[in-house]
Amino acid sequence: MTPPSNETSQAPSLPSSADVVVIGGGIVGASIAYHLARDGVRDVVLVERNQLTSGTTWHAAGLVAQLRATESLTRLARYSLELYQTLEAETGQATGFHAPGAISVASSDARFEELRRTAAMARNLGVEVHTITANDVSTMWPLADVTDIVGAVHLPGDAMVNPTDATMALAKGARQHGALIAENTEVTGLQIDRGRVTAVETNRGTISCRVAVLAAGLWSHQFAARYGVAVPLHAAEHFYVVTEPMDGAHPTLPILRDPDRNAYYKVDAGKLLVGLFEKVARPWPPTGQELPRHGFVQLDADAEHLMPLLDRAFERVPVLHDTGLRLLFDGPEAFTPDDRYIIGPTPELDGLFVAAGFNSIGIQSAGGVGMAISHWITSGHPPMDLWDVDVARFDPFQRNGRYLRDRTVETLGLLYEMHWPYRQPETARGIKRSVLHDRLAAQGACFGEFTGWERPNWFSEPGTQPEYEYSYGRQNWFANNAAEHEAVRNTVGIFDQSSFAKFELCGPDAALVADTISANDLDVPVGKVVYTQWCNERGGIDADLTITRTGDDTFLIVTAAGTRRRDLTLLRAAIGEHRAYATDITSGLATIGVMGPSSRALLRSVSAPGTRFDNEAFPFGSSREVEIGSAIVRATRITYVGELGWELYVSTEFATHVFDTLHAASASFDGRLCGFHTMTSCRLEKGYRHWGHDIGPDDNPLQAGLSFAVAWDKRTPFRGRDALLRARDHGDMERRLVQFAVDDPTIMLHHHEPLIRDGVRVGWLTSGGWGHSIDAAIGMGYARWPAGEVGDNRSIAAWVDAGRWELDVAGRIVPARASLAPWYDPKSTRVRS
Repeated sequence: MTPPSNETSQAPSLPSSADVVVIGGGIVGASIAYHLARDGVRDVVLVERNQLTSGTTWHAAGLVAQLRATESLTRLARYSLELYQTLEAETGQATGFHAPGAISVASSDARFEELRRTAAMARNLGVEVHTITANDVSTMWPLADVTDIVGAVHLPGDAMVNPTDATMALAKGARQHGALIAENTEVTGLQIDRGRVTAVETNRGTISCRVAVLAAGLWSHQFAARYGVAVPLHAAEHFYVVTEPMDGAHPTLPILRDPDRNAYYKVDAGKLLVGLFEKVARPWPPTGQELPRHGFVQLDADAEHLMPLLDRAFERVPVLHDTGLRLLFDGPEAFTPDDRYIIGPTPELDGLFVAAGFNSIGIQSAGGVGMAISHWITSGHPPMDLWDVDVARFDPFQRNGRYLRDRTVETLGLLYEMHWPYRQPETARGIKRSVLHDRLAAQGACFGEFTGWERPNWFSEPGTQPEYEYSYGRQNWFANNAAEHEAVRNTVGIFDQSSFAKFELCGPDAALVADTISANDLDVPVGKVVYTQWCNERGGIDADLTITRTGDDTFLIVTAAGTRRRDLTLLRAAIGEHRAYATDITSGLATIGVMGPSSRALLRSVSAPGTRFDNEAFPFGSSREVEIGSAIVRATRITYVGELGWELYVSTEFATHVFDTLHAASASFDGRLCGFHTMTSCRLEKGYRHWGHDIGPDDNPLQAGLSFAVAWDKRTPFRGRDALLRARDHGDMERRLVQFAVDDPTIMLHHHEPLIRDGVRVGWLTSGGWGHSIDAAIGMGYARWPAGEVGDNRSIAAWVDAGRWELDVAGRIVPARASLAPWYDPKSTRVRS
């Protein structure tokens, strides 16, 4: 791969001010500048330390796939493809766009199921995809050995571009719309005033600005860290080889992806480019030193390291064994801890956006990301729910260099590894542990990792190993989950919920802040617990949480571990100039869930004599301090599993004592320790929503079936109220979250299985699992009806009941039952018992 020429024109003079400054001249930065200028933003300036494309863009393979793991990311990828298809006609600059299609092959039944599940989702999103046989692959790709292929999928619309040419076309388009692009201009720092970026400093002058966008590729992490901003990414060595010209390498050959051999193959001007995604990658730099300042970084390819990878890749295309290699390329690319890229406004600094960490899919993502960032900046919100890639999803510790190096070893290979349900990371483990961790481990906990937390997902039986054995069917912990689930439903289960995020809101205006940000009524007595949503101006659900009034001017806010940074940022923004402050107290409070019909008796047995837990003294939705053993804890009667139960909030120094007391006493009630898989199976039966899966910024409470949590007539106007009133009064919500059940015992539901009503695809599952109490695979998802066909709630229920429902499970169409009500305890009599 040859870098572009170093000859550049004289850099233009820099303005003293701009509306938006984009930092970084790769294809992502060029796309952001292009979209901002095209969308009417005046005074857009892009600054690049070296030359356009000189980071990682210049050595990218240029693949433009349409399909990603979620609807939103697929929409962004498809937007990129459509943009590249028309960009040359718009700008006059060639992009090298070519759409030969793509084939992904499977060498095992499990891989083929993964591909079929992906194909089922693709059809729902309007992507043309076909399931094909090994013979079809042989016909379409004559150079391939197909003897071990179980099946494959074909996407006729997948494409490729020349990355450098596509970047130059975006840059030219940006200039045509009025943007200024300055190469050979190094950003030396940011100016910050009261937590907001006000200017970008360069070696050629300072540019004051309203917004800065950090799109500096693998350099973004170290730059952001200077200002305490977490942009968790790390570079890894990524390899590909280019052959000599070879017979049969026709431009009509589709891109060939062989994930079981961790390789892809594409025709490159009569040659074959073979890319490699080894399972154990090599982080770069390996010891965390400063990254080089020059562009066009190319590393020395280690032939000894490459040969085992190439031998495996060449098995798919045997002629490669006898074909010369023109190039062995080794270049750094940026990878993130969860293999999803990073975009959006940073929680730490107002006025700073980021777009980085593209995990080897920067070319296919750049067009859509440019569009999304421009929309975000100009409209104040993203064009769709982009939580999967929002920078706020990460915990601040995840910018730690050692953690990133350790995790990067794994994340590069995950692109082509099996994407098993419930798969857990193998590297950089044991980072965040609850104070109960060692006790849970001693009881056989199998831990999963979530935002760095080690959380017990399930408990093994004595004498067995707490380890996952992955499959798309019933995994090895299914029976363990069933036993835990039965305990929660029939006796009592104990959960370690310490990873839940906890904030304290205090101050003279705390009640006003809580009531203004919440859709439900927070003007409640001390000791009352309120389930509520925080909505955006469009009525979408930005957060889903509980708030307990613990005093006249104090509130305890409990939300999910994965949304801690996001929700705290929302809360502090709502405080603004009010006389209140919010403190993250997650680390100071352990949380122990005691759930099930025997929970009242268990708590009574370990509390001070005379302590009442009955409905009259301790009704559902109330919270107060009680004695457990020799400690004082806050007991909150609330549940996420759909049973009588309490969450106990206890200072960490007392947590092991409280846990030991409860665990010892639970034996008298046939109690069990339970993991998060059991919390999931129970909440699915009860129809409890999960933010990030079932609800999010694009879903309003009416669509989600949560209008009961909206205080429509409360005195304090809340954010999103006007939008929700319009949606309520208009009467046609377009879609509704529905519960589904499949009685075929061979079927397992996970999520993204398409929904079919009377033969028409109308949506997909947002969550899925097994309902042990009803002995069926269950899930929930949004079903969409034609405009004007359904109006009020009564007609929605009739529409659901009248339909013939099916699910597409890996291409197999299976009958399903549908219900607006939860499958388990629909009237919540057990919760309030």
